[in-house]
Amino acid sequence: MRENLHRIGLCHLIIAASFAATSCLAADADQGETLARRWCTGCHLVAADQKAATTDAPPFASIAQRPDFDPAKIEFFLRDPHPKMPNMTLGRSEAADIAAYIATLK
Repeated sequence: MRENLHRIGLCHLIIAASFAATSCLAADADQGETLARRWCTGCHLVAADQKAATTDAPPFASIAQRPDFDPAKIEFFLRDPHPKMPNMTLGRSEAADIAAYIATLK
């Protein structure tokens, strides 16, 4: 009986720890907006209150509206940008935050 209680307690601890780890790793769209305003407004229209973009780079809202939009793909893309993008050297969480922000623009 005591062993079963110990096992149940251990299972609850593991489940709680996995939820805590998941929430720590969850993307933060608000932080993504802050990063996008800092890094991306030079080329992209990133928010409705922005007057205009300076290049032909697609607005973030149009990226979010694409039928094949997937935040995971955007995160991957941002971590390995194409040649026209500046080398921002975004970390995984920063790229995920920006992708989460773009997803809010659907």
